[in-house]
Amino acid sequence: MSLERTLLKNKFKILDMVEPQARVLDLGCGNGELLKLLKEKKNIKGYGVEIDENHIIECVSNNISVIQGNLDKGLHDYGDHSFDYCLLIQTLQVVYKPKIIIQEMLRVGRKAIISFPNFAYWKNRTRLFFWGRMPVNKEFPYSWFDTPNIHMLTIEDFREFCHQNGIIILEEFYINSMKIFNNSFSPTGLFLIKKD
Repeated sequence: MSLERTLLKNKFKILDMVEPQARVLDLGCGNGELLKLLKEKKNIKGYGVEIDENHIIECVSNNISVIQGNLDKGLHDYGDHSFDYCLLIQTLQVVYKPKIIIQEMLRVGRKAIISFPNFAYWKNRTRLFFWGRMPVNKEFPYSWFDTPNIHMLTIEDFREFCHQNGIIILEEFYINSMKIFNNSFSPTGLFLIKKD
């Protein structure tokens, strides 16, 4: 199993979730690979927000519309329901204000697609139980002292967050590098949500 294969599965499931010709805002878009795939396969009109200058240069070279921005400062430049979908893929755990970002996504987009590492993944639990140490593996490749992950959450945590904040979960999937599960024994959670 590898992080790259898990992310590939993630991308193809997102491709299934997004309707053709949708307007998509990808927050923390990285090098723009997902937006490029959505443009090619679904003919979407896509935009990205990214903080890393090197990723922005890659986006521009791939003909992806992108602006440099810090997600923790909000999405004030975008009006209500400006997009059909807002994406936050493998980024929720690294932002300082996840609740505000999710609220802003659901204000700006009619729906939101969010994926994140499931810190309750059974391999992580096993490592903590038997060795008493934070997991370092292909899905979670960082040591505790250099990880960008500042909010550790689980699939159950995210479900509860949605319930408490009037957010409807339209679809949810659990992805590892081999297949998509219908249970939570997986390193990645993927959710399609909208505001109640």
